[in-house]
Amino acid sequence: MDFGLRDKVCIVTGASKGIGRAIAEEFAREGVRLVISARSEDLLKETTRELMEKYRAMVMYIPADLTRPDEIRKISEKTVEMFGRIDILVNNTGGPPAGFFQNLTDEDWLSAFNLSVMSVIRMCREVIPVMKQNRWGRIINMISVSVKTPIPNLILSNSLRGAIPGFTKTMADYLARYDILINNLCPGYTATERVEILAQNIAETKGTTPQQVKETWAEAIPLSRLASPSEIAPWAVFLASERASYITGQTITIDGGYHKGVV
Repeated sequence: MDFGLRDKVCIVTGASKGIGRAIAEEFAREGVRLVISARSEDLLKETTRELMEKYRAMVMYIPADLTRPDEIRKISEKTVEMFGRIDILVNNTGGPPAGFFQNLTDEDWLSAFNLSVMSVIRMCREVIPVMKQNRWGRIINMISVSVKTPIPNLILSNSLRGAIPGFTKTMADYLARYDILINNLCPGYTATERVEILAQNIAETKGTTPQQVKETWAEAIPLSRLASPSEIAPWAVFLASERASYITGQTITIDGGYHKGVV
């Protein structure tokens, strides 16, 4: 299916691996002009090379730390300098570290807030004026099923990512007049490096193995398995397209049925 995105300009953060990389690949397949960002320049270089070779895509990479406002500004400024516009933003960051309440300091909470909440707000602050000039835009925030079903040992993520649906719903009302749509995607347990680390941490705490931890997760999922990043990524492309032109302010869960709530 052609989503009509060819030559649109898209920024994907956290794009060097995992779900972010899979999203970048889906947009490259659609002929989008890509700007990818992450902390690791080496991984960004490799991702850029692979996407350009495989899809003949136009890709620019910008190493950046999303906890720093000046580096977020650098992403938007270099994108406009290179392409003259910004059409799509995918806010994707690694989640805050695992940890139990009694072990977390003020610094841990503030650092997680800066990463999970302020990075989204600051990226939106940078790109929205550009989108308003063109009276068209799409913003997709990658959060987590933890905003609907809290995950044990992830109190930072459970607490702070929950701010994004409220932000998104509020911004949707303001941005609609400019034909700028903003939505959230909430992946469930997905086979990424972050989930592997979480499984290792839990295994060490419970005296079991990471594989057994992942099998326990899979048993709680009606589809009886973890997702692959490639199963999450097409949703970002869909929400960026005109096929989703009447969807805004929504928080959509992609979790194999893990979340048991009605809404």
